[in-house]
Amino acid sequence: MEVHVGSIDEEDDEQGIAHMIEHVAFLGSKKREKLLGTGARSNAYTDFHHTVFHIHSPVSAKDSEEDLLPSVLDALNEIAFHPKFLASRVEKERRAILSELQMMNTIEYRVDCQLLQHLHSENKLSRRFPIGLEEQIKKWDADKIRKFHERWYFPANATLYIVGDIDNIPKTVSQIESVLGQTGLENESVSPPTPSAFGAMASFLVPKLPAGLSGSSSHDKSNSPDQAKVVKRERHAVRPPVTHNWSIPGNISDMKAPQIFQHELLQNFSINMFCKIPVSKVRTYSDLRNVLMKRIFLSALHFRINTRYKSSNPPFTSVELDHSDSGREGCTVTTLTVTAEPKNWQSAIRVAVQEVRRLKEFGVTKGELSRYMDALLKDSEQLAAMIDNVSSVDNLDFIMESDALGHTIMDQMQGHESLVAVAGTVTLEEVNAAGAKVLEYIADFGKPGAPTAAAIVACVPTKVHIDEVGETEFKLSPSEIVDAIKTGLEQPIEAEPELEVPKELISSLELQELKLQRSPSFVPLHPEAGISKIHDEETGITQLRLSNGIRINYRVSQTESRGGVMRLIVGGGRAAETSESRGAVIVGVRTLSEGGRVGNFSREQVELFCVNHLINCSLESTEEVIAMEFRFTLRDDGMRAAFQLLHMVLEHSVWLEDAFDRARQLYLSYYRSIPKSLERSTAHKLMLTMLNGDERFVEPTPMSLQNLSLQSVKDAVMNQFVGDNMEVSIVGDFTEEEIESCILDYLGTVGSTRGSTTATQYEPVLFRPSSLQSQQVFLKDTDERACAYIAGPAPNRWGFTYEGEDLFESISEISLSDGAQSTSEELNVEKNVGTISQTKLRSHPLFFGITMGLLAEIINSRLFTTVRDSLGLTYDVSFELNLFDRLNLGWYVISVTSTPSKVHKALDACKSVLRGLHSNKIAPRELDRARRTLLMRHEAEIKSNAYWLGLLAHLQASSVPRKLMI
Repeated sequence: MEVHVGSIDEEDDEQGIAHMIEHVAFLGSKKREKLLGTGARSNAYTDFHHTVFHIHSPVSAKDSEEDLLPSVLDALNEIAFHPKFLASRVEKERRAILSELQMMNTIEYRVDCQLLQHLHSENKLSRRFPIGLEEQIKKWDADKIRKFHERWYFPANATLYIVGDIDNIPKTVSQIESVLGQTGLENESVSPPTPSAFGAMASFLVPKLPAGLSGSSSHDKSNSPDQAKVVKRERHAVRPPVTHNWSIPGNISDMKAPQIFQHELLQNFSINMFCKIPVSKVRTYSDLRNVLMKRIFLSALHFRINTRYKSSNPPFTSVELDHSDSGREGCTVTTLTVTAEPKNWQSAIRVAVQEVRRLKEFGVTKGELSRYMDALLKDSEQLAAMIDNVSSVDNLDFIMESDALGHTIMDQMQGHESLVAVAGTVTLEEVNAAGAKVLEYIADFGKPGAPTAAAIVACVPTKVHIDEVGETEFKLSPSEIVDAIKTGLEQPIEAEPELEVPKELISSLELQELKLQRSPSFVPLHPEAGISKIHDEETGITQLRLSNGIRINYRVSQTESRGGVMRLIVGGGRAAETSESRGAVIVGVRTLSEGGRVGNFSREQVELFCVNHLINCSLESTEEVIAMEFRFTLRDDGMRAAFQLLHMVLEHSVWLEDAFDRARQLYLSYYRSIPKSLERSTAHKLMLTMLNGDERFVEPTPMSLQNLSLQSVKDAVMNQFVGDNMEVSIVGDFTEEEIESCILDYLGTVGSTRGSTTATQYEPVLFRPSSLQSQQVFLKDTDERACAYIAGPAPNRWGFTYEGEDLFESISEISLSDGAQSTSEELNVEKNVGTISQTKLRSHPLFFGITMGLLAEIINSRLFTTVRDSLGLTYDVSFELNLFDRLNLGWYVISVTSTPSKVHKALDACKSVLRGLHSNKIAPRELDRARRTLLMRHEAEIKSNAYWLGLLAHLQASSVPRKLMI
């Protein structure tokens, strides 16, 4: 239920009241609470232009065919139009919102606020942040809140969206009319609905605006009672009703001087140059052509900057150009964002402006046009093929945003067909003309007749670290920023040369030679068994092992049509770092990623190869593994291309000194930024305290980073890439023949390095003694904030503890006594779940991991009920488990945010909830609710390839003996 009222509609003395109503109405609803036992999930949020109440529910109730839609509609009806503004609920939510305000007020949020204030300085968007003002939130009584609700919450000012498994439209319409038809009828004059069809290409037609630059507006209301009555009963014709100063040629507004936001919690330099124009509604083929041409143009800019300069130690950390429609702000915003180390800020601006000018003046090349057009069409085709697998929530978000923007809404198939229809009509000249208009405000900065920037905002630290000097004041002025931009405008530029893009990374001839040399084959998974292939009919999982030692798990799945995912897992990760090489693995993996080269192919060629074959690739290190993941399409040999890339990484990785320097500098910057964040600095100290100062589980220190070399990080990573220590899992819409051919050709031909045990050698992890440790962290900040963490050891996912204990043994002892009355004869009577003995159930390898998941759900529910709802000490409290697979340890963390005056009370309340698990036993209804939540989550996620990929991980790892196909 979207109610078209938000913070933009608040008067000067009502700032935050729309958000307050959202809290009181949503959490005060008894009908919503009744749905929780069905497995339904619900949420609510307030923005500048609307308030949204959302319920994600099963179609029918548990163990019955009862349709849940009427109950869901009834709950939404109560929440939106019939809330009870009880004084007790108002006070609870007042406390929660004041805590939420503290929690939200991170330096990142403050930066977003600064950007929004300057981008929309001419209207109320700059002065109506949804969270509101603390001094006003403290004052309102229930009557004040009720009056705002009466003014804005009426059926004509709301839109109901239903997305999901609906097979009887007339029945659904009847249910809607039955529940909502009489709401407000006595004094409503409902406007006729605006028809709309459903649509797709969410990432294409309506890209999301970065968080923080979103909002809406207000109109001027008359004090006349008659006029107020009219306003009350009609929805705004335009949402949001604000007036913008557009960045268009000939606009009489003077160019604004750059604004500077300086704060002690900022670590890096960033600058945003904004352009603001009216939204171009996508309603015709001509409109769609324009969107397509801009997308191609901006794809070229993104690739040029972030690929070319990655090979040559760039002066910037990142350069991004975003061109997005925002229904929340009622405009289209183009944003050039440049981030850099403070010492490099001028060079970073110069390079970014120079590249924008190059693209604007010379345009994209024929090769770029062909390449990005083809990639966009393949992407669209993939979306269309997955039309039945897009989640209801994603579809709902897309419909709401498209409706707000006035776009013609199409489903994924309609979107693809329309794109194909216009793609063939696009010319190089048109693409360059359309794209040039987007970049004019930067490339023609300061020229007469050029569009003026809506705002230029630099966010900078107050002090910077200089080697061998320490902390020094950081100073810059608006005129210096303008000078840096102009320097970029004056630099000589040349047209972009065409790059040669490889069609393949391994030729057919090279592949044949490799196969002859290495004779790849599948060998028995277990030498004593003599079976080289295991296929489980129930799960569809196949297990293989290559002659070079690499273990393979795959599953054929058609849920994501013609798509696939692959993950390489290498055992070891950061836990394998020695005391002399702390940080070596994490820096080494980043070095490999920064370099991006394989064999004789440059980073640019590798990335373009991925673009051409729609391959998304990521490389990361965790505490216990190094992982490389690929997403690919099976169209145009996309799967073979992904396997070729993996082969080249394993066989022909290139380690570059400048990539190592960038990686080390990045982690040095991360470490120095820890004291700038309340949450990070608190968590960092907690982890070091809990794990006895073990650096493998936190950011490496400057001293550790200084001790590293290119050779040491290369050795730390590559010593883990041993055949027996590598496992590759693949899930996708391929055939058995296709996947096994790729496995043999590209993984079977990887050189054998069996026999090494380096990757499985760990220095022991030591937890501090169990006596309660308490520490405090204080940060210098302009605003008061507080957070707290409680943490302690936990077993791993399979029941092993860091002390060497196997908890399954203690569980089996309990189950033997509890299940003494069960006999083997009883188990043979029936085979359904209801008659399986507790002994058998508790011996299942997954029992411990699932039990911990249920326990986490129950603890979270109790924390919310006690600390948040009953005591009003926090807005956000959570219990999280970090359970490892390969390491025999884990830990739990409770995080709670509050005001400085209440954080200790909140902490005590959290500890009471934990201790209460012994005295206040878990009730059957709590367990049942947790079960339904986990089952509903499992049923939703099991349709995705990524979820299955997670299930396959470690299936053949000797260090995870309990993960079996049973």
